[in-house]
Amino acid sequence: MPFIPHTEEELADMLGVIGVKQIDDLFDEVPAEIQAPPLDGINPGINEMQMLRQLGERAAQDDNVLCFVGAGAYQHHIPAAVWDITSRGEFMTAYTPYQAEASQGTLQLVYEFQSMITQLMSMEVANASLYDGATAVAEAALMAIRANRKSKSRKLLVASSLHPLYRDVLHATLTNQKIEIVEIPFGANGIIEPNQLAEFAGQDYAALIIPQPNFFGCIESVNQLTDWGHKNGQLVIAVVNPTAMALFTPPGEWGAQGADIAVGEGQPLGVPVSSGGPYVGFMCCKQKIVRQMPGRIIGQTEDSEGNIGYTLTLQAREQHIRRSKATSNICTNEGLLVTAATIYMSLLGYKGLQGVARASHANTRSLAQKLYAIEGVEPVFDGPFFHETVIKVPGCADTILSKLAEQRILGGHALESRYPALANTILVCATEIKTEQDLQQFTTALQQCLSEIGS
Repeated sequence: MPFIPHTEEELADMLGVIGVKQIDDLFDEVPAEIQAPPLDGINPGINEMQMLRQLGERAAQDDNVLCFVGAGAYQHHIPAAVWDITSRGEFMTAYTPYQAEASQGTLQLVYEFQSMITQLMSMEVANASLYDGATAVAEAALMAIRANRKSKSRKLLVASSLHPLYRDVLHATLTNQKIEIVEIPFGANGIIEPNQLAEFAGQDYAALIIPQPNFFGCIESVNQLTDWGHKNGQLVIAVVNPTAMALFTPPGEWGAQGADIAVGEGQPLGVPVSSGGPYVGFMCCKQKIVRQMPGRIIGQTEDSEGNIGYTLTLQAREQHIRRSKATSNICTNEGLLVTAATIYMSLLGYKGLQGVARASHANTRSLAQKLYAIEGVEPVFDGPFFHETVIKVPGCADTILSKLAEQRILGGHALESRYPALANTILVCATEIKTEQDLQQFTTALQQCLSEIGS
């Protein structure tokens, strides 16, 4: 249906019939203090030719930029076949697969994604259709509140080394629902130390949220933390990098019983870093709490003739259309990103994903050694890390990163704004796509910047 704007005369006629003077009078019941101010900062419209030129110039700014920023979004090699297949019309334009008889291809693909994620995480059940890793954490927290029948509190423990943006979403989602979030500070090595748990022992918390690796790239003592959480009556929520899980002990095998819920960001699995999105969250859980899981779950079944078929399962349609009866109001279908992740994992296989993890970690270790050879650059944490680490620089991190950007190098993420105790520190990352020449170029550029600042 084409958009046909109303003329001023038509608007005047309509308002006259209604009996008001202006459009704003139709919304006079909305309090003035919550109304959005005018969008005075928006530039006037431009024509198509000007728009294409402007966007082309902005896109060119991203060309030939050497990126060492991780912090939750990672540049990995994506085989060409991933998006060649994902961009096919039957995947690109697929609607939410409510009608199983018309959606078997889409349903099977999502089922394969769930199967691969459960294997990678060593968990029993997985879903699809969470917006991103941050949303997945918030949904996992709400799920834990519902599922932990032994807990009478509406309180959660979360490591302060969890991604700051994830914690922002967690607070925004939970605090409005009268759920208290208590953060556990990280210790000298960037991880939760055993003595930091003592003050919480024996108290009623519904869940413990553990990142692995954490925001600093550090490796948490997940076995010890998981057993402590279960001993104190908590469900354990693992927040993990899927690439790392090809090398690390998966959440389903943490401690004596394994984590209860595992979530994370699926972007490293075949989704490019593209100006802030799109992303895709994944979630796994133990079978016994599956009915508290939000999002879509695809099941395999047989039809009346014995043929294998796939369908949405364990959830009534009310999950998606009746807010008051829904476990969650997560409804958007992230199937396109799930498609890319499934094809990516299929092409690489377990050994290929393990190779990506090993190469990424090796490059970060090599980069760290080169940077520590620069006078004044030091490690911040002494423990093991995975494919990103925190360095201390002799000067303002933001200033240094700005100077590196002038050389078309994105040198990492400054931590002081979210972690005041980590002044003059930068989180740096290198994945498998970085070459020895890239690492040396960054090292030389940083050395040059520090010399200019010091002179």
